[in-house]
Amino acid sequence: MDYKQGCVIALCLSEKKHVVKSSIDKVFFKKDFGIVGDAHAGSGARQVSLLSKDSIEKMIKSGVDLIDGAFGENMVVDGLDFKKISIGTHLLIGKTVILEVVQIGKECHSPCSIYHSAGYCIMPEEGIFAKVLESGEAKVSDPISFNS
Repeated sequence: MDYKQGCVIALCLSEKKHVVKSSIDKVFFKKDFGIVGDAHAGSGARQVSLLSKDSIEKMIKSGVDLIDGAFGENMVVDGLDFKKISIGTHLLIGKTVILEVVQIGKECHSPCSIYHSAGYCIMPEEGIFAKVLESGEAKVSDPISFNS
């Protein structure tokens, strides 16, 4: 197996859904729940959302001024080829947190509040959604990896 590794460059959460999330230094991932304190946490399958740094930089280059969490993402990751991640892939964050990818992309509200604030929403095409399989704390700069 070919082991791929990147780095967590932002962790974001919000108390309400459909808003820009705030960037923080560390979070706690709870098994079968999501990130403690985040509005999207719960028993559903889409407990955590991820975007690649490349996707966000593409928007910035097109002239959109963005901050981490602007698309409602929980994590921004650098160094992983998101095109090689498929449904069922397990992601290891740090030494303990394990996520399972359950969805790639999503149907966007018509158009969502993120679209109105950023001018375009990349989550429907480039967002990755996962559920938490193993609990633990994660912080910015932790490694994130998967095998393929």
